[in-house]
Amino acid sequence: MPNRVIDWKTITDFVTEIFIKYGVPEQDAKICTDVLLESDRRGIESHGCNRFKPIYLDRIKSGVQKPVTEYEIIKETPTTAVVDGHDGMGQVVGYRSMELAIKKAKEYGMGMVVARNSCHYGIAGYYTSMATRAGCIGMTGTNARPSVAPTFGVEGIFGTNPFTLGVPTDEPFDFNFDCATSITQNGKFEYYARIGEDVHPGTIIGDDGELVTGDAGVALRRIRQGTAALLPVGGVGEALGGYKGYGFNMFVELLCAVLSDGYFCKQLNGVDENGEKCSPRLGHFFIAIDTDHFLGEEVCRKKAGDIARLARNSKKVPGAERIYTAGEKEYEIRLARKDGVPINESVQGELNLLREEAGLKDKYAFPWD
Repeated sequence: MPNRVIDWKTITDFVTEIFIKYGVPEQDAKICTDVLLESDRRGIESHGCNRFKPIYLDRIKSGVQKPVTEYEIIKETPTTAVVDGHDGMGQVVGYRSMELAIKKAKEYGMGMVVARNSCHYGIAGYYTSMATRAGCIGMTGTNARPSVAPTFGVEGIFGTNPFTLGVPTDEPFDFNFDCATSITQNGKFEYYARIGEDVHPGTIIGDDGELVTGDAGVALRRIRQGTAALLPVGGVGEALGGYKGYGFNMFVELLCAVLSDGYFCKQLNGVDENGEKCSPRLGHFFIAIDTDHFLGEEVCRKKAGDIARLARNSKKVPGAERIYTAGEKEYEIRLARKDGVPINESVQGELNLLREEAGLKDKYAFPWD
């Protein structure tokens, strides 16, 4: 069955209603839906509908993630806050935390919020976009279940730990650099397994020190079992700068755990001290810097746009069509996907099942029916 496109209204209403049926309050469900579908709007299939059932709904159903988010501020100053998500919806924790950081930045110039005991918060770039829309420079990062080996290691110690940066520009899209500090992330291998794509060479190392190739599903199971690990940006060793990716990766872990006194590394493997399944207990950080507290949003946007245009108009490699800046490809995909989100065969089956279980077959028609 080929990919089929669901229009945005149908998929938005459906995902929101299913979240509500799983116990997520309506306003929170709308936030979770917006974060989830923003991934698909930007072409990041690994974090969109592909993860709706297995990462969010199944975790709620199993009891390791709470549908109602108890967002608690446990310490606050004019420019900082430490919050506890109490194992609630990561998207809600992320949205409210960046919202708080922006509010502080608008008043005092800079704001930083760190969160602990949260769950997967979706694409990090969603939160930096919140900042840039408000005229702020934004930064965020999250730790994750252990799967990335340090340089010269073969054991998954750290998460894929994205370090994400946003700067407002005067262009139709802001600068938004959203990526893991590993070469690739677990969600990509989940997606590859769904569509039958093999592991890309040089991205995973086995516990024997050899690079892993072949079936993505098999490789993902090896990562889960601890017999393989993802590699940091730069790859094996130091020759191509693997230590740089490792350094950024560990820096994100430090910011996510140290300031909030949160869990870290192998404590994030979803198993508690008694060996029972538990919340992932993730940490996040959110930073907002208000440009009006410097020389102004207009100056910032124009200068950032000038720098981006200079980069894109620089001399290209022979045969290359163009140079991109961060956020540009995602903007173009958003324009191309104005009619809806493409759904692969595996996810089509999951949506069918959810629709059937919720008794919504008469309410929602899918294009593959």
